[in-house]
Amino acid sequence: MKMKNIEYFDDVKSLQLSPRKFLSADHDEIMAGYTTDIYFVKTRDLLKENGRLDVPVVAEIFSKESGVFAGLSEVLSLLKDKGVKVYALEEGMAFSPKEVVCRIHGPYGSFGMYETVILGFLASSSGWATAARECVKAAEGKPVLCFGARHVHPAVAPVMERVALVAGGCTGASCILGAKLAGAEPQGTIPHAAVLIVGDTVRTAILYDSVLPEQESRIILVDTFKDEAEESLLVARALRKKLDGVRLDTPGERGGVSPSLVREVRWRLNMEGFSHVQIVVSGGLNPDKIRLLSQAGADVFGVGSYIAHATPRDMTMDLKVIDGTPIAKRGRLPGIEENPRLKRFL
Repeated sequence: MKMKNIEYFDDVKSLQLSPRKFLSADHDEIMAGYTTDIYFVKTRDLLKENGRLDVPVVAEIFSKESGVFAGLSEVLSLLKDKGVKVYALEEGMAFSPKEVVCRIHGPYGSFGMYETVILGFLASSSGWATAARECVKAAEGKPVLCFGARHVHPAVAPVMERVALVAGGCTGASCILGAKLAGAEPQGTIPHAAVLIVGDTVRTAILYDSVLPEQESRIILVDTFKDEAEESLLVARALRKKLDGVRLDTPGERGGVSPSLVREVRWRLNMEGFSHVQIVVSGGLNPDKIRLLSQAGADVFGVGSYIAHATPRDMTMDLKVIDGTPIAKRGRLPGIEENPRLKRFL
């Protein structure tokens, strides 16, 4: 049964929800207007009464902060077949404060009610993309993996991890759906739970090697039971050339992953002829830590909370032209603000 769209205030008053397992909005609910702010629905009633609901307008979107633009693909899915033209930056492009990142031309009634949704798409995604890009820059060409799914609501985890790859520049993501949406395969080793249940890191490594498909990397956690350098050597001796990397995820209670720890593990692996074994680091990483650990010899960085907890780039939508006449509220410039970097998408 087709979901009834929210068009006017009476539709909101009559909306009845069925019991649900999860509290997140599904795709149909977003398209039907269930996640918009109520004042945009009331505006439709007011403009319909005034005969101005479908007046042609131009709306511009900007952020007060700089960042990396993302979220456009969802905006385009929302506005497709609604009779509007959309100009925007490409996903992954950096933007400046107050720069117009998106412009929409069309009847106000076709898209005005979705202002909340459009800004939400862009604000959250641009925040995640900006944080991911900061980490990628700090790594200076070394791989950065997004491990942030556990830090956000599962309904948006795939969005975040896809954005981290497509717009932020990360080379991989652990969330299955997020990676697949980005056209990639999910990446990640095994958790401490596996090592704890097996009861021995080397035994775990051998079992992992035996069950893993040939093309999958053999990367083993080495901070569960013994000193990280000791466990790295024990695992390397067991798997030899099969071992692609060791992962250091030392908890804060033990001092976390430090540059000195990375240097020691790298030194000891090299001394025994295991220079091919990469060092993967994770656990509370941010751009500053990535730089320090990279200089110490870390090869791959798994970043979770820094990307997941990124501050959204607050987005604002202003009407700048109404029925062909330049206009704006006080403090803003009326009329279109040209930005040659915008490309037409719809």
